[in-house]
Amino acid sequence: MTMWLPLLGLILGVSLGLLSDIQIPQIYSNYLSIAVLAALDTLFGGIRAHLQQIYDDKVFISGFFFNIALAAGLAFLGVHLGVDLYLAAVFAFGVRLFQNIAVIRRVLLSKWSERSKVSETKVQE
Repeated sequence: MTMWLPLLGLILGVSLGLLSDIQIPQIYSNYLSIAVLAALDTLFGGIRAHLQQIYDDKVFISGFFFNIALAAGLAFLGVHLGVDLYLAAVFAFGVRLFQNIAVIRRVLLSKWSERSKVSETKVQE
């Protein structure tokens, strides 16, 4: 049950965001994009950890806030240096996001294949 709470929160947040009429100023778009990527990275990392049975609340919460702070700090530093450092965060979080999704897919496929093998042996008995 607890694994689906972050996903429910994501769906609720996206729904509220689409239904509201809040406009984010253009100067904050880089910050928002990497904050969203950092949040998604943490969400899928938490799902991955839960499926691998190594999930820890403290790691999830601290990772969530640390990733967002680090990404925003890189973007802030990049703006003041005149360099697009936010792209480094976008790249890093994007790669980790796809890695987490790939691991989640592999874990779910192996669990489903184990279930089908168990059900086949029960039918044969």
